[in-house]
Amino acid sequence: MSSRGYNKLAQILSGNCLTGISIAWWKWTHNAHHIACNSLDHDPDLQHIPVFAVSSRFFSSITSSFYGRKLNFDLLARFLISYQHWTYYPVMIVARVNLFIQTFLLLFSSRKVPDRAFNIAGILVFWTWFPLLVSCLPNWPERFMFVLTSFAVTSIQHVQFTLNHFSANVYVGLPTGNDWFEKQTSGTIDISCSSMMDWFFGGLQFQLEHHLFPRLPRCHLRKVSPLVRELCKKHNLPYRSLSFLEANKSTIRTLRTAALQARDLTNPAPKNLLWEAINTHG
Repeated sequence: MSSRGYNKLAQILSGNCLTGISIAWWKWTHNAHHIACNSLDHDPDLQHIPVFAVSSRFFSSITSSFYGRKLNFDLLARFLISYQHWTYYPVMIVARVNLFIQTFLLLFSSRKVPDRAFNIAGILVFWTWFPLLVSCLPNWPERFMFVLTSFAVTSIQHVQFTLNHFSANVYVGLPTGNDWFEKQTSGTIDISCSSMMDWFFGGLQFQLEHHLFPRLPRCHLRKVSPLVRELCKKHNLPYRSLSFLEANKSTIRTLRTAALQARDLTNPAPKNLLWEAINTHG
């Protein structure tokens, strides 16, 4: 947009009013994700205890530097994570509910939230028109199926987010110095597809390119992809690009590995990154 004010208006309309997800929450979490991509204790996009755990390091109840609390690996977490490779897709269908909850938790918390009043007003707009729309359906079974279907459609995006990172390399702590670029390449996975499918992935298939150039419009990501590939090759850095099917297989494989480890508490949590790379994200 031509000004910060127009940017803010577009964000509130597209995020809060149309989807019910606060743009303040999105920027808070997404900026942290970009800064510390795939850091187990700093990246909120990996901190899904008690439902998911991409690494057995979560079994030690590590402390989230982002949320400022311990991610407890209790009996409930152990049970749910033990079957996470089976519950992955069903959870993705209703994952949008978690974003609604996270929005309310942030906006009505004591945390300092930029433009809190505008964000709350936008959320109220969504929770006015959406229930009214649903109420226009003739009976409760149809209303239930409509809402469930609307959530299921958005699951495509939630699956895409996780495919880009769940089976990539993980670490603990913050990237330091020149390590940031390497953490972006090791913590992201691209989805290889023809240009005819760009509408479906919406730019998320070029996840590494997006992480390296987060303000680059998605229509240009395919153009810079060969340059990024060559740069990674020059400096001997990973550039992983999998088909959509292979990315799904890799994600389920990562979740299954952690699930089997959660079932057997006699297996100690990994003590080094080499063990982690081979046994969890190999």
